[in-house]
Amino acid sequence: MYACGLRIHEAVSLRPEQIDARQGLIRIIGKGNKERLIPLSPSLLQALRLAWMTHGNRQWVLACPSRCTPLCARSLRSAFQAACAQEGLAGFTPHSLRHGFATRLLEQGVDLRVVQILLGHANIKTTAIYTHLTEPLQQQLRPKLEALADGLV
Repeated sequence: MYACGLRIHEAVSLRPEQIDARQGLIRIIGKGNKERLIPLSPSLLQALRLAWMTHGNRQWVLACPSRCTPLCARSLRSAFQAACAQEGLAGFTPHSLRHGFATRLLEQGVDLRVVQILLGHANIKTTAIYTHLTEPLQQQLRPKLEALADGLV
């Protein structure tokens, strides 16, 4: 979820045929049945292959080992909360991973419009919320504001 900025329902409904290993892309069907393509790194492809091989279900990337169904969002949420508790982390949800994905991309200098496309946001204002969270943007702004203020006093 973090490496692709996925919503929880996008992760649990991911099917093997949505992964294009040759082109390094994942085809995500998001809110409103909108499709978006997410770049797929070789290391993530390997992790997804390992996860897929552990449960033996050929229809879903993340599946319930005991049934022929995808992993349910409730189970994924519970596993995430248990992992957070084990690490002593409070206040995080699976959606926090999506926020982290967007924030890190912006900190790396990825254009806001590209982040919008990767997240599948219809409105740029929804994506712009993440800009106030990034430390590099704040650091870039300080010298510019100081230059504007030079000579005013």
